[in-house]
Amino acid sequence: KTFPDGETYIRIPTDVNGEVVTIVQSMFPNQDKRLVELLLTVETCKDLGASKVITIIPYIAYSRQDKRFRDGEPISIKTILKLLGSAGADTLLVVDIHKSESLQYFPGKAIEITSLVLLGKKACEKGMENPIVLAPDLGALKRAQRVAKELKTEYDYMEKFRDRVTGEITIKPKEVDVSGRDVLIIDDIISTGGTIAKASRIIKSLGARRVLVAAAHSLLINNAYERIISSGVECIYTANTIKRAKALPKLEIIDISSEIIPNLKQIL
Repeated sequence: KTFPDGETYIRIPTDVNGEVVTIVQSMFPNQDKRLVELLLTVETCKDLGASKVITIIPYIAYSRQDKRFRDGEPISIKTILKLLGSAGADTLLVVDIHKSESLQYFPGKAIEITSLVLLGKKACEKGMENPIVLAPDLGALKRAQRVAKELKTEYDYMEKFRDRVTGEITIKPKEVDVSGRDVLIIDDIISTGGTIAKASRIIKSLGARRVLVAAAHSLLINNAYERIISSGVECIYTANTIKRAKALPKLEIIDISSEIIPNLKQIL
């Protein structure tokens, strides 16, 4: 619960002394509050004698600030992961963190689970013809490659440039033949939808038959959903890593517990 002054209160209602405790906490919406709740819960379990604390974070906030883009900025994900370790988390499971390399900042055992292969397969079940998997930028190329390998199809990426001061995004098409083909855009996070919408418009202008999207975490800030659909995207396939306030007709939410459970069993 939350105190009148905005501070967070948590309580562990059972005896955890000597137990292996698994805590599941996603960090959206209200990222800062969710982080404080998680840190308080982890530290309290350890303080009460838990033998091991496993944290499962389906969506981990601050992962996109994984380096200093401008002088004076923090490496936010480094701070978050070090805090989790300091609080007492022994093992961390995350779903499609923005950069896998960031997990080096967690002092314990860290496991990344991908949802994108499953999402890509779900998209193909809709009868994609002559599909090609595209990453909206070079940073997502490895994700596209992994999905394309499972789908036994081609992959490529588009060239994206972001102004670090204004945040404005520019996307340039590469020499990718998408004419008459079904295109699956792969990405880890959809926030405002600007990148996906611009990529979709370019792909459609190049003659693509259909455009679909598979994204692990669909935050869909403000009018992001409408922006993406109006750009020509037929459907967005996303994992159930965050809680949604309402259903959306062209947003298909896929349960990824089948990807998490086997990894959890290996740890327990």
